[in-house]
Amino acid sequence: MTRQRRIWTALLAALLVILGLQALPAAGQTQQQARQAQQESLQPEEQAAAQVLTWTAGNDIDKYTSAPATAVAGAATIVFENSVATGNTIGMPHTLTFVTSDPEFNSDVQLNILANPGDDQGGRHTAEVTLTPGRYFYHCTIPGHGQMQGILVVTEGGGEDTTPPETAAQVTGTQNAQGEYVGSASVAISATDEDGGSGVDGIQYAVGDAGDWMPYTAPVVVDQVGSHSIRYRALDKAGNVSAEKSVAFTVVPPASDDTAPPDTSATVSGEQNADGTYIDMATVTVSASDTGSGVNTIEYAVGSGAWQPYTSPVMVHQLGTHTVRYRATDKAGNVAAEKSVQFTVVATPPQDTTPPVTGVTVDGTRNSDGAYVGNAKVTVSATDEHGGSGVDRIEYSLDGGPYIAYSIPVVVDRAGAHTLAYRAIDKAGNTSAARTVSFTVVAGGGVPAPNCSEYDERLTVIVGTVDSGVPNRVTNNRCRINELIEDEKEWTSHALFLKHVKAVLDGLLKEGVVDQREYNAIQKAARQSGIGKPGQTEGYRTILDGSAESFAKWQQVGGGSFAPNADGSITSGTTKAGLGMLWYPQRKYGDFSLRLQWRDDAPGTGNANSGVFVRFPGVHDHPEEPRPEWVAIKYGHEVQVLDRPDGDMYKTGSVYGFDRVGLAGAGVTQKGTWNDYEIRVVDQHYSVYRNGVLINEFDNIGGQDFTPPRSDDPGTDGRRFASGYVGLQVHGTTDVVSYRDIRIKEL
Repeated sequence: MTRQRRIWTALLAALLVILGLQALPAAGQTQQQARQAQQESLQPEEQAAAQVLTWTAGNDIDKYTSAPATAVAGAATIVFENSVATGNTIGMPHTLTFVTSDPEFNSDVQLNILANPGDDQGGRHTAEVTLTPGRYFYHCTIPGHGQMQGILVVTEGGGEDTTPPETAAQVTGTQNAQGEYVGSASVAISATDEDGGSGVDGIQYAVGDAGDWMPYTAPVVVDQVGSHSIRYRALDKAGNVSAEKSVAFTVVPPASDDTAPPDTSATVSGEQNADGTYIDMATVTVSASDTGSGVNTIEYAVGSGAWQPYTSPVMVHQLGTHTVRYRATDKAGNVAAEKSVQFTVVATPPQDTTPPVTGVTVDGTRNSDGAYVGNAKVTVSATDEHGGSGVDRIEYSLDGGPYIAYSIPVVVDRAGAHTLAYRAIDKAGNTSAARTVSFTVVAGGGVPAPNCSEYDERLTVIVGTVDSGVPNRVTNNRCRINELIEDEKEWTSHALFLKHVKAVLDGLLKEGVVDQREYNAIQKAARQSGIGKPGQTEGYRTILDGSAESFAKWQQVGGGSFAPNADGSITSGTTKAGLGMLWYPQRKYGDFSLRLQWRDDAPGTGNANSGVFVRFPGVHDHPEEPRPEWVAIKYGHEVQVLDRPDGDMYKTGSVYGFDRVGLAGAGVTQKGTWNDYEIRVVDQHYSVYRNGVLINEFDNIGGQDFTPPRSDDPGTDGRRFASGYVGLQVHGTTDVVSYRDIRIKEL
């Protein structure tokens, strides 16, 4: 009734305030005292200042330095401090965690605080929670620190039950004449709360003077030989805790003929350096077994220290060399011989943040142009002297391919221009910046060319005219991806071409040459290309489009030169005199259709004199030739460009030295006018078209219309190649010709 009276008094005072009235002073009170009493009546008696519950931790790994045992339901500020101020001098992190998975305890507070002296809050953390009546079980979650635990009892506050429960304990078991328990003793604990009325909420027990309190659920069986004490207490639902009581007893072993001591062993674990020392901490785990009476106790000692009971793995943090001794006793009293383990604990080494240093060399036989003949051998090296952790691995990427492990020098025998990227990773995970080395390999040295359907050195995979963005890398059979996707063939249907592309990509995906993203990108480009559809114009690849990048892929040999113009064309003989050739070394062609435009830009009354070279070998593959441009003349064919009515008998469209035609076929366009030119070669049959008109056909079967025979010609049968490069002839500064829009398609 007292609590109800206080509540009604407060409500009445509040009503008076609302009505603008004041409570009259009681007898002996002044008006001011009455107002003060009225204000105090508005605050419930049980409402206290916001409570602060503080846990602290230090170097101890078995218990918190301090922890609250009780609290009042309602808002609370949780403070968890693990700092130098609370005694942590070794930097060990600790946590404070409220358990929510045990049905015996409250589960409505989610709390998991990690604190260490070196964190950004100096090891002191706070959390705002709302507590409800009952019990909260808390512990530390750092592995190996499970003994840091306890129970927080939360009461209603201001409850009427202030009487703790009554407790009792009974020890049972087989006793000898001295009252000692033989083999084991069982301790049963009971509690009642008749006087308080709120009821027993739980019973707790602890083993020995220093043991932690644990929930009691069943009789405690003690079978360890020796003298023991069990402490116990109970809690009621109002939060009252009974006074601690205890029972003491002694357990002795049953009669036994066991004379053999236990077997013992120990292991040391932790993070180790290469020399076997342990970084920051070593953990010693001791085990014992006894097939006779059974293991009774295990003991350990650090260095020359005193023996201590072993209950959990021993963690040693102090730097230096240590010895941990250990032994065990069985229930018959047999003591095992002392053993020990020795180890060294060192500080964490400085963190390695410096990547390795890499280097590369390229070896092989080189020609006068600096190209490697036959193959180039690339050797990559790496050191990690500054970082200190050591080189873990080296990786390389050839021609834009994926990085793969480097173990031995990389031998590149594929003719063409190549770029090899390389990098190294140390054992701390630092990766050096990727570096590259570029070089060119030309045929020679007995290395057979790869069996590829076409030759394509472009940087990315381009299907028709659609760029997939995927690197045009070398595959496992030494062909590039672009060369396997035969987009220059005459496909009878789009579906057939897509089926071919899928088959190629399936193989490359299985071999690991492309990943799934690259697979999808190339397949999308193939669909967008339209190759094989009726009326498609795809298939011609532009090898001179007027850009600086396109012109840079061509190479001038011999005399003379070609210069690029602002309109995208190139013109011969304007900057350098002499006979020479501009050739396209990026790719060989077999059966093909070559389309271009040329224009007679000779000054005055002169005429352009030039030609298109086809199917000649690499100009550097014949070092016996004193002038490289003569490789095209002697081992290929020149399709003439010359509209001069007199002079040389080989006019436009002639196959120079083999098949002579005049100017009547397609007529002569006015100087300064662009001409369309197509050279179509299938097997050894040559067709030449000027402005859409067939002006010459030639079959390379040997020497016809070759008058007089050239003394330096090794003969036509077999000497003309089935595939080769293309090039443009330059005569000099008076025979000026311009070219543009050069395209080629494999047939």
